[in-house]
Amino acid sequence: MVMRLIFFFISLSCLVGVIHASAGDSDPRYKDCVEECKITGCRFSSDGVSVDGSWYMQEPLYLQWKQWDCQSDCRYHCMLKTEKDREILGTGPVKYHGKWPFKRVFGIQEPFSVAFSALNLAVQFHGWLSFFILLYYKLPLRPQNRKPYYEYTGLWHIYGLLAMNSWFWSAVFHSRDVDFTEKLDYSSAAALLGYSLIVAIMRTFSVRDEAARVMVAAPLIAFVTTHILYLNFYKLDYGLNMKVCVAMGIAQLLLWAIWAGVTHHPSKWKLWTVVVGTGLAMLLEIYDFPPYGGYLDAHALWHATTIPLTFLWWSFIKEDAEFRTSNSMKKVK
Repeated sequence: MVMRLIFFFISLSCLVGVIHASAGDSDPRYKDCVEECKITGCRFSSDGVSVDGSWYMQEPLYLQWKQWDCQSDCRYHCMLKTEKDREILGTGPVKYHGKWPFKRVFGIQEPFSVAFSALNLAVQFHGWLSFFILLYYKLPLRPQNRKPYYEYTGLWHIYGLLAMNSWFWSAVFHSRDVDFTEKLDYSSAAALLGYSLIVAIMRTFSVRDEAARVMVAAPLIAFVTTHILYLNFYKLDYGLNMKVCVAMGIAQLLLWAIWAGVTHHPSKWKLWTVVVGTGLAMLLEIYDFPPYGGYLDAHALWHATTIPLTFLWWSFIKEDAEFRTSNSMKKVK
């Protein structure tokens, strides 16, 4: 099963070279429409109906947050027009500028991806909060300093904050795809993957000494920080970012899978479920299909599958805290 997971990730990385190649923006009908729109002016309301005067001034206040410019608005409405022509001719949807033709909802580009990202954020918050309550209000604390017995408490707190940050920017990015939101989404995801790898190393190898933790974390933090700075201030290299994220993802999946195979942890079945489920969920990224009805695509469904996996993941973390606390209490006695 682990080899299958590796195959899924490698297959995904092979798609990097073609992810931005699209047939839609090469269509002469689309290009002519965009050029004509630029000449005649951008005069559309949010539902695509022509209006007199600046289209943006016609928008109600609760929609003006999206700040669409003339070029992006022309591309959007010409994309819809071209897709209607293709539908009449019996041809299927194609990508435009690297993306499937989505229909906006209240100015939101990919409504289902936004909704599922928000749900992931909510589940991450619930998991982190319940973990916090478990440690400080349900499990026994060390009598000398009132701190938890669980040795990985701080690591999981930081993980929870990075996970919530990542899903927040994922929701923002899918709401409005611009350079700023794209960089924040990619940077947050890379930071989460890098830190998750650090946690995986420390937990699976039972690294509890502070000096050893610094030795493990320092080079990985330096690498991820350098990668994020490269993406933001030198070049937003999609191919490089995908390779880095795939490598970090494979590494931690292997670590957790091998550890689950050799440990006697009472909740290892949950860990196996998350590892296998994550690998299977990646099929949705490989089997990329156009959005159903212009709204629901494979990427949105991938975000949906991570919701129950996240819930199970935090359940494992909490049970790990209970397991380690119980062992520590036995040693104290």
